Amino acid sequence: MPSSHSALPSAGPVRLGPDARAALRPAVAGVDAGFWHTRREVSARTSLPQGPELLESAGNLHNLRLAAGTTEGGFRGAYPFVDTDVYKWLEAASWQLAHGREEALAAHVDRITGLVAAAQQPDGYLNSWFQLRENGKRYEDLRWGHELYCAGHLIQAAVAHHRATGGTELLDVAVKFADHIDSVFGPPGSGKPIDGIDGHPEIETALVELYRETGERRYLDLAGYFVDRHGHGLLGGEAYCQDRVPLREAATVEGHAVRQLYLLAAAADLATETGDTELGAAAERLWHAMTTTKTHLTGGLGAHHDREDFGDPYELPNERAYCETCAAVASVQWSWRMALLTGETRYSDLVERTLYNGFLAGVSLDGERWLYVNPLQVRDGHTEPGGDQSARRTRWFRCACCPPNAMRLLASLEHYLATSDEGGLQIHQYVSGRYAGGPYAVRAETGYPWHGSIALTVGESPADRPWTLSLRIPRWCTEFRIRCGERTYDQGDAPVTDGWLRLTHTWEPGDRVLLELGLEPRLTAADPRVDAVRGCLAIERGPLVYCVEQADHPGGGLDGIVLDPSRPLAVKHRPDLLGGVTTVVAAGRRRNIPDAGWWPYTAAPAAEQGGEPVDLIAIPYYAWANREDGSMRVWLPTC
Repeated sequence: MPSSHSALPSAGPVRLGPDARAALRPAVAGVDAGFWHTRREVSARTSLPQGPELLESAGNLHNLRLAAGTTEGGFRGAYPFVDTDVYKWLEAASWQLAHGREEALAAHVDRITGLVAAAQQPDGYLNSWFQLRENGKRYEDLRWGHELYCAGHLIQAAVAHHRATGGTELLDVAVKFADHIDSVFGPPGSGKPIDGIDGHPEIETALVELYRETGERRYLDLAGYFVDRHGHGLLGGEAYCQDRVPLREAATVEGHAVRQLYLLAAAADLATETGDTELGAAAERLWHAMTTTKTHLTGGLGAHHDREDFGDPYELPNERAYCETCAAVASVQWSWRMALLTGETRYSDLVERTLYNGFLAGVSLDGERWLYVNPLQVRDGHTEPGGDQSARRTRWFRCACCPPNAMRLLASLEHYLATSDEGGLQIHQYVSGRYAGGPYAVRAETGYPWHGSIALTVGESPADRPWTLSLRIPRWCTEFRIRCGERTYDQGDAPVTDGWLRLTHTWEPGDRVLLELGLEPRLTAADPRVDAVRGCLAIERGPLVYCVEQADHPGGGLDGIVLDPSRPLAVKHRPDLLGGVTTVVAAGRRRNIPDAGWWPYTAAPAAEQGGEPVDLIAIPYYAWANREDGSMRVWLPTC
């Protein structure tokens, strides 16, 4: 399926209102070569086209036809929220269509949009589960029913479709549903019949975006109502449903990770559009608590398989890490909104880490298989088959929230790369392509993340005044050099403040800047309070977290592998491996693990330095589980 990623669609998943109180505004970008272009092409060529077939075989489209009265049979699927998989696929396909009309994809979008419209009831309500399985009972199970969650994903798909194609067919459906919701939900004294919230936040940030698209203030106010009613016991006061404590009073993230992150994305949206400084401060406080105590090295979030939630501070297990792919998507969405609100680079630092690691691992290199959870270790002898909570890649899931979620992020990725303000253009993520905002445009050429050189050429520039080109210096980068015109800076004298390298100049088209980021591989240690990895180190290079897989270490698995941190790390590019990756080779040894008999505990041995020397071949974490099944480790023991 042909695709053109050189076009620059003007609006993405976040389009700020004219009065938004944001430090930065999204710029547009085109990704036309390099790492992310390849990953997006796989999604466009393989993942997206398979969507309708998989949604058909899983029963999602069948259920909508039942709701529309155009077929017969029974409801298919185990969950009340299966409509959302359709909506997320529609959103992904719409962003793809923004790059140029692809007839086969457009035909699927038109057909499924018509099916959604036909399933909608006259008053605007739409949810196939409750229309079919629950005899039309509405909003009687807000804790588990996901009615507003489904509505939120429908609204986001409709906004994407309208922005990408100009079509109003899906937007009309979404507006009708939003108007219905607004007629039903409201605070005590509003005259509306239900004071309630959905157990799975999502409607909130969707309503903000619908306000931005239509200018209808009611949607923004309704989003604010939903955000502020969380934490008041409407769903029994459970942290799982984000109902234990009001968000404005919360000290840390808790409960179901995806639910928490979607709610916080909405809080950032509301703070941006309304200037609510208390809400903005709460979002900043909770982001800090999350990153300092509850985030895995990969950017993954969620410590518990049970209830898919955050654990205690520094409870960051390896093999039982949940790190749902949807949580990585939600983390990117929230952090991007925080970057727009504050202008601070730390949020884009986390976006980068999450994109290259915790998120990208969720989709296979061929775009056909998925991981719902993304652990940091798979033990020798692991035999669990594929499935929703498995460490084995799976074609599709019973709860198929992650695959279309990954598709929509990949299809809209260019909208998370750059911003602009009155003073210039800011580049947050480095890709080969064109960045443009206001009167400014810059072209970038880079082999990132394998190579640290980013060559930038000014394309469009005001002729009569200086402006600032701001380049994010990643937090992991300890050495860099910048050449701008005749002058060369290094990290000691470059004009870097708060993570931004700011270059102010009266630019002319054709002016060039060369940024060189040092990509020496490094060993990383965790906070000593992370008990699960005490005595271990991880390997990183640039934005990439690395792991070792059994496939590269035959003859005994990984249980006996020990890293030798005193030996230097070596880099080797392998164009023949996993689609072309740069590996890191570390020195280690393979310990002999004696058989302890029937009891696996013995007297503490003396410090052991022996064992067979072995080269540890580390690959990027995003590429694991693309060969034969086997063990894997991110954190490597040193003794």
